[in-house]
Amino acid sequence: MEDRKPLIAGVGELLWDVFPDRKKAGGAPVNFVYHATQMGAEGCAVSAVGDDAFGAEIVRELEKNRIRNCIEKVEHPTGRVLVELHEGSPSYTIMEEVAWDYLPLTQQAIDLAGKVDALCFGTLAQRSPVSRRTIRALLECAPAEALLFFDINLRGHYFSKELIEESLQKANVFKLNDDELVALRAMFGLEGSDGEVCRGMMERYGLRYLILTAGSVASTVYSPSETSVIPTPEVTVADTVGAGDAFSGAFVYSVLTGKSLREAHRKAVDIAAFVCTRQGAWPPYGESLIR
Repeated sequence: MEDRKPLIAGVGELLWDVFPDRKKAGGAPVNFVYHATQMGAEGCAVSAVGDDAFGAEIVRELEKNRIRNCIEKVEHPTGRVLVELHEGSPSYTIMEEVAWDYLPLTQQAIDLAGKVDALCFGTLAQRSPVSRRTIRALLECAPAEALLFFDINLRGHYFSKELIEESLQKANVFKLNDDELVALRAMFGLEGSDGEVCRGMMERYGLRYLILTAGSVASTVYSPSETSVIPTPEVTVADTVGAGDAFSGAFVYSVLTGKSLREAHRKAVDIAAFVCTRQGAWPPYGESLIR
């Protein structure tokens, strides 16, 4: 890549993670953008909020964290997710009929998509027909060389075999965790070792990278010519909210700035481990963390 900041966007849910004692801004695609921005990218969040206090506050949070945004106001409340932590691991109650379910296709978003170096999306924001159409239109606008990063991010009942298949056909990078791989095995009738299944998906969908994370055990990154496996570091966990998105943002930024697959994987692991030691999905970075 030429000597410039990569432009990295996330399209989908923007919401408040509401914990018993606090609330934190979040949403997987926006978390991805936050972490890429902290690494040094020019990041932009594409989503929608309501014309309410929660919406105004979350837009201020984006601006405070130097995240450009393409956020529209719609006639639905700003998204919220109720989060409960059990030994640091989150469970979620996701509010329905919220702003990011009605993500409009704007000229501003189309223009942004036409310039991105990477665009992140998932299944959750595609639960509604309106946002699904917008997300897919923006993927079609992206440059041919852009990384189209599908973080499957299965939540509740907000996915289907058809949705996953169609998303994989649009993507060239795919990220999932070990529990999600179990779900895909059952859904698609996939057989063989994890490596065989992952390699099979890479070939079937023409992927540039496939990332498989396994929580506190290890993570594996596949490319057509390489496989990188790195154990997960042992850290004192505050919570794991946003750790997977931190991994994704750091990996994509590192690849786009010329790092090898192994170097990008190592940085992604280190950033995700750091996020696990902090509360919430958007902890501030120190300079030493991004060197």
